[in-house]
Amino acid sequence: MTSIAVVTGAGRGLGRLIAERLAARGLAVLCTDIDGDAAAATAT
Repeated sequence: MTSIAVVTGAGRGLGRLIAERLAARGLAVLCTDIDGDAAAATAT
């Protein structure tokens, strides 16, 4: 079973770091941010 994390503010700063670390641990990460382009950049 895959664990899923939702990270708000994932476009930059601490939110981005958290999203990257969770993904590195194998979780599926849903990145959200008020700046959709920044969230998409984190997700890729």
